Amino acid sequence: MIVDLRAVQYQKNSDILRKYLPLPAVPLVAQWIVHYDFKLKIKKERSTRLGDYTSPRNGLNHLITVNHNLNKFAFLITLVHEVAHLVTYNQYKNTVNPHGTEWKLNFKELMQPFLNTDIFPLEVFAALRSYMQNPAASSCTDTQLLRTLKLHDEETGTVFLEYLPQNSVFLYNGSRVFQKGEKIRKRFKCKELSTGQVYLFSPLAEVELFERTTV
Repeated sequence: MIVDLRAVQYQKNSDILRKYLPLPAVPLVAQWIVHYDFKLKIKKERSTRLGDYTSPRNGLNHLITVNHNLNKFAFLITLVHEVAHLVTYNQYKNTVNPHGTEWKLNFKELMQPFLNTDIFPLEVFAALRSYMQNPAASSCTDTQLLRTLKLHDEETGTVFLEYLPQNSVFLYNGSRVFQKGEKIRKRFKCKELSTGQVYLFSPLAEVELFERTTV
């Protein structure tokens, strides 16, 4: 009996990806993992990144990581973003800007098969099409796309800072307590209550409204 190892790997990839991606996107992404020969690792949440790409080194193959807690639409966008880095590396190695013209062209081409409303809800599709006109280093820099993707997150108890009234007290990262102040250009001045230090926060920082308890 002859076993097609590529077919076995494709099926294994498909079974795992169904948990993280919109179902219509699974077949093509499963093919990519085999075709581009990369290892996909699902990582715990990282506050500084949604995913990353590491080029081959020390005899290992390409490595792509994506945060486990992204909703399926954000997971797909992040994964395609990182695959575009892989394709760009294969073409140019490290001779081009990581998010330059070459990467943008590859990202647009790789995203094209998914740009339809069978995969993305209409509001995400519209925001994504606008973002794809000039994709940036992170989808988080596109406020409209981020707001729209947030609508499809599981309920976590967090809200965007911009939705809280001024002077609201909130938790950041689950433990630090701040008071929301005025907006300076694109960011909010917020005072950490334990230290008095003032920090600038993105309007789309995810925070929890802090409720004081009385005895």
